[in-house]
Amino acid sequence: MRATMLYGAGDVRIEEVPDPRLVHPTDALVRITAACICGSDLWPYDTKPADGTPTRMGHEFIGVVEETGAEVTTVRKGDLVVAPWVFSDGTCEYCREGLTTSCTHGGIWGYGDADGAQAEAVRVPYADGTLVKLPVAADSALIPSLLTLSDVFGTGHHAAVRGGVTAGSTVTVIGDGAVGLLAVLAAKRLGAEQIVLMGRHKARTDLGREFGATDVVADRGDAGIAAVRELTAGQGTSVVIEAVGTRPAYDQAVGAVRNGGTISRVGVPQYEDAPVGIGSLFFRNIRLTGGAAPTRPYIAELLPDVLNGTLNPGKVFDVTTDLTGVPTGYRQMAARESLKVLVRP
Repeated sequence: MRATMLYGAGDVRIEEVPDPRLVHPTDALVRITAACICGSDLWPYDTKPADGTPTRMGHEFIGVVEETGAEVTTVRKGDLVVAPWVFSDGTCEYCREGLTTSCTHGGIWGYGDADGAQAEAVRVPYADGTLVKLPVAADSALIPSLLTLSDVFGTGHHAAVRGGVTAGSTVTVIGDGAVGLLAVLAAKRLGAEQIVLMGRHKARTDLGREFGATDVVADRGDAGIAAVRELTAGQGTSVVIEAVGTRPAYDQAVGAVRNGGTISRVGVPQYEDAPVGIGSLFFRNIRLTGGAAPTRPYIAELLPDVLNGTLNPGKVFDVTTDLTGVPTGYRQMAARESLKVLVRP
């Protein structure tokens, strides 16, 4: 079968790899019908050393179950399923708490011996704890929106939940990528009254307004912070969602959050050191939260609104390609020529 391989910075190739096979009785084999390129894929795409060791790419997918191990009970051959960006056993103490990202037996697609999802098929470990059956056909018009439940919409929702967004909240979202835009949608769904989107790509911020942003701030740094405070009577917002992952975005969050408020980080951090001391967070009583989104337990909560058309998070996809076009898709996203690329193998 064909799969996406990253050999080094900017070097994405589509290559033939061995077909996946069942290894454990808890496995399932899934033929992928929809996948995508994630903003987080751009970090290794920009930085991976060309050491001769390729990495399988992709961690979001929908597909059809082709075969199951003897112990799999929740899905069967022919089912259309969506997988979260991490696989998990569904039974360990962390999974029972809803923290599937910390599953004691889990992992991330494309790491270790786990298959990548930008491919024609994948072996799914712990199929019962990982896969969610979808009540639609593989050619449904809802597929783009359903695919966002794998990661980006679930991550935007996680950001809003961890930030404590409720009816009447004031929220700033930093970043106009897919996660930031879907954090706007999630905050609106939870009842936020004012949502300030910080981004500078008009097509994206226009979509953010459609999703529920009440204000858009294109400035960055101190100017962006001042603009947010001007929109909020000088105080900042009670919740700031940082959906970028860079140190400047974090500093912007610290400046834009209201005293007593919450910073919720879901952009994959590209730094280790950042201000958390007396002047930045402590004396202001700022809470710092967020983290890797356990999207598996969120699927059941978000799925009904997607199925009934109340929400259309699939609008973040602006390019569709087959596997052959994936290297171009990476280049387009890295150059900010595309927001998010949908892959139909």
